[in-house]
Amino acid sequence: MAINETKLKEFLEKGINDVGATLGAALVVVGDKLGLYKAMAGAGPLTPGELARKTGTAERYIYEWLNNQAAGGYVTYDAATAKYTLPPEQARALADEESDCLLTGNFQAAADIWAAIPKMLANFRSGNGMDWGEHTPDLFEGTERCFKPNYIGNLVKRWIPALDGVEAKLQAGATVADVGCGHGVSTIVMAQAYPRSQFIGFDYHAPSIEVARQRAQVAGLADRLRFEVGNASNFPGKGYALVANFDCLHDMGDPLGAARHVLETLDKDGTWMIVEPFAHDKVEDNLNPIGRIFYGASTMVCVPASLAHHGPALGAQAGEGRLKAIVMKAGFTRFRRATETRFNLVLEARP
Repeated sequence: MAINETKLKEFLEKGINDVGATLGAALVVVGDKLGLYKAMAGAGPLTPGELARKTGTAERYIYEWLNNQAAGGYVTYDAATAKYTLPPEQARALADEESDCLLTGNFQAAADIWAAIPKMLANFRSGNGMDWGEHTPDLFEGTERCFKPNYIGNLVKRWIPALDGVEAKLQAGATVADVGCGHGVSTIVMAQAYPRSQFIGFDYHAPSIEVARQRAQVAGLADRLRFEVGNASNFPGKGYALVANFDCLHDMGDPLGAARHVLETLDKDGTWMIVEPFAHDKVEDNLNPIGRIFYGASTMVCVPASLAHHGPALGAQAGEGRLKAIVMKAGFTRFRRATETRFNLVLEARP
């Protein structure tokens, strides 16, 4: 087959950019974990030596790190003064833990994916899975940090108000189950917004529940928020006004069983909120930069998590159609897309 030299050159440029981004991503994790971005935020122009002294690091490494960050556009460099600056826009995305656009958690979670490669090579050959708990802590903490901005920006402001009658119930006082809560960020955001309601977070991963309990104590919410180890198909309780699954239904070994259990635990007028990664139903419609991220995470985390429990491996790009089929098969009678963002589908199911 003849080679189109122009297309080859274009692809090589793409590959070179990806290699640079990959190496740069590793250094974003380094900068995040060493507090380099936080030290630069609002500090104005700094020399490598000044940043090294502020962070207790070695100047020679900092010099090289800063140049990588400048080449990637993460910091700016002034040749006249030989100083580096973290612009306020980058600071908001890289240094502010309460920002609604923090990116560093995504890089941290990606670090775990590299660590999973040896296990996944074997899984590709065998078809076996890799349970959530087999990953490194970088995935657990990174997932918390990459989802948190989305919850801060959307959960109370857009998603819950888009559900039929749910916000009024929570304002008046109701009981909510957050199933698959991980470190509990989503549960805490809701509990802070609705002080008259009671919240219970469930997750089958016991170490994550321990972290969530610590988060609740720090937030001062332990009187009306608790976290318990529990499986999506058998978590306790009845009469919930709202059951929520955030970015986890597609990971489950038994999503149909989970759906049936939600129906059993809801109040007769209750609501199931299913937040899932945004996806169209057709593969070709997901072949874009966001789909690339989701298919990557799905390959290395979501699909193996479901296969580890002999599940259907819906994947992070399951799409509304496949999710609706599961929900309706479980016995729900009403299903709709309540709202959406660039990254999420917010689905509402009613008995």
